[in-house]
Amino acid sequence: MNFERIREKLNILADAAKYDVSCASSGSDRTNKSQGLGNASKMGICHSYTEDGRCISLLKILLTNHCIFDCAYCVTRKSNDVQRAAFKIQEVVDLTINFYRRNYIEGLFLSSGIFKDADYTMERLVAVAKKLREEENFNGYIHLKSIPGASDELMYEAGLYADRLSVNIEVPTISGLKLLAPDKKHEDFTKPMLKVKNEIVRYKAERKIIKSTPKYAPAGQSTQMIVGASGETDKDIMYSAVHYYKNYQMRRVYYSGYVPVADDMRLPAIGSKVPMLRENRLYQTDWLLRFYGFAINEILNKEHPNLDMDVDPKLSWALRNLHHFPVDVNSADRTLLARIPGIGMRSVDKILKARRFRRLNWDHLKKIGVALNRAQYFMVCDSRHWERRDLDAEKIKGMILQTSSGKFWNQYSTQLSLFN
Repeated sequence: MNFERIREKLNILADAAKYDVSCASSGSDRTNKSQGLGNASKMGICHSYTEDGRCISLLKILLTNHCIFDCAYCVTRKSNDVQRAAFKIQEVVDLTINFYRRNYIEGLFLSSGIFKDADYTMERLVAVAKKLREEENFNGYIHLKSIPGASDELMYEAGLYADRLSVNIEVPTISGLKLLAPDKKHEDFTKPMLKVKNEIVRYKAERKIIKSTPKYAPAGQSTQMIVGASGETDKDIMYSAVHYYKNYQMRRVYYSGYVPVADDMRLPAIGSKVPMLRENRLYQTDWLLRFYGFAINEILNKEHPNLDMDVDPKLSWALRNLHHFPVDVNSADRTLLARIPGIGMRSVDKILKARRFRRLNWDHLKKIGVALNRAQYFMVCDSRHWERRDLDAEKIKGMILQTSSGKFWNQYSTQLSLFN
């Protein structure tokens, strides 16, 4: 093995993979059997920190950055003048095993540019996972990126070896895809998604009858959308996300702020600011839809096609719907409690348990973890303080902003001068 050449390939193909953010994982419970190597049991593997503080990592690389397509937003587009490289199948297998044994990683995230055609590329990705599972007895986490346009047969096989599969939808709308990636078709993305969804459903049904049925993509599938490349509104992006959650049973939809990588009249100029705050607001909206019981048209609609940048989407909704407030925390149901700004779902559960024993006041709510700098304007409790306030939405917003801080604070701090 030429170690210098492998190192060079690794530098090139790991750097090219950094633009894909959909490598977080959850839901896999692949256990180690027969003294195999690795274990992805019930912990998930991602570029993140677990609840007990452990850093979970995986080898995140492309099989190759050669590509037959010329997507305007992609750093590996065929017309882009970048250094190219490609791993052999065995090289990826050896890297994964050697890195795992040195405790560098706990799994593999493998994507690829498309060389020759979709099936040829997908076949090589599947071959890597198959070798790891069957020849190396590797039971660690494997996330494979599905290649748009790959055949059903290859997608089926991929799900037998990978814990999670994902197809990046890339551009949120069909019109945007036609503009920025005219060589690609929307159905090339949705076809493998549908295959994976159907197989997951089928295998789950069979496991209820035959317990020995093997698991198929136990961590589900995910996708990623680029934010800020093609002019879509937040409404366009989130309605698209809801469509994929509903129709393809996505485990996660990821939102990636576009990083300008090439000069193109269709794209933001190189040096433009990456829309990190907008990306953050989209994730917050996604969370509200998945866990807080909000409907998409409550947050984004024709009157409000874009999210507020100065306040989070839950607070923005509350300010537009003051007629729902104040909510009595000592009597409201779970759904209403979850809609109070400053109260997360863990706090909701704590409130429901605590009020079985006594009526709650502000001190109790503070100890529970409620963010009173926001919540106080939208609820009442067993106290006379703050119960009567004749404030409109703008006054409440200004008072909250004056007592708030966060990682994006400098991006909207100039707006606070309006309230001084």
